[in-house]
Amino acid sequence: QVQLVESGGGLVQAGGSLRLSCVVSGPTFRQLTMGWFRQAPGKEREFVAALSWFGGRTNYADSAKGRFTISRDIAKNTVYLEINSLQPEDSAVYYCGAEHFGRGTSEKDGYHYWGQGTQVTVSS
Repeated sequence: QVQLVESGGGLVQAGGSLRLSCVVSGPTFRQLTMGWFRQAPGKEREFVAALSWFGGRTNYADSAKGRFTISRDIAKNTVYLEINSLQPEDSAVYYCGAEHFGRGTSEKDGYHYWGQGTQVTVSS
């Protein structure tokens, strides 16, 4: 069974940076495509970035290009999301999702496993 635990959220001033972490339990991390999504109050969960199990290819939402970076540490079974130049509109609960041999899709349905989320709040 795959379990995901996010951390690294918090309250930060606009212009600051955060690095979110998602630790994955289980022996199949190398076979998992990982995605980061976020959900603000009253809004749908939206895609941020994905990292493919094969070759580590990345895929970003247009709104995330330039300020967000997804990466992984295979030795630590961890995927990261670094966010720079944070803006108040980045405030949301950030979730990581995982799918065995996934395509790195931007669709929520493309991920079978989810973490509980970590709150990011950006003050102006």
